[in-house]
Amino acid sequence: MSQFSSRSWREYPQRYRGEASKFTKSGKTYYPPRTIDPETGDKEQTLVKLPDTGKVLTYTVIRVAPYQWGDNAPYGLAIVELTDGTRLMGQMADVNVDEIKIGMEVRVEFRRIQTEGHSGIISYGHKFTPKWW
Repeated sequence: MSQFSSRSWREYPQRYRGEASKFTKSGKTYYPPRTIDPETGDKEQTLVKLPDTGKVLTYTVIRVAPYQWGDNAPYGLAIVELTDGTRLMGQMADVNVDEIKIGMEVRVEFRRIQTEGHSGIISYGHKFTPKWW
């Protein structure tokens, strides 16, 4: 089993619940949660649930993908700013890469990221889908 699998499983509680750290001094939110604010050194924080909507700040299209994601190419990777200001990076789903635009409203969904190795270990995480409503 690779390191990706063990790291992925450790982070599942935060991924399932969309939890992030919000630090008291700076008011900044980090996902996945951190124990120390990198800007202030603050340890005082609360866990907050991230909003499930946001807008694409920037994106790129992957046309030649690593072998794990080769069947998905071409696909978009986007940096999305959620409605609370938190920024996440993830794969765009359910959209043609030619339709992805800066400013596009998206929804965060929890989905399969990859199947790893011969044993078929499935890794999950967030992806972004267009917000059509």
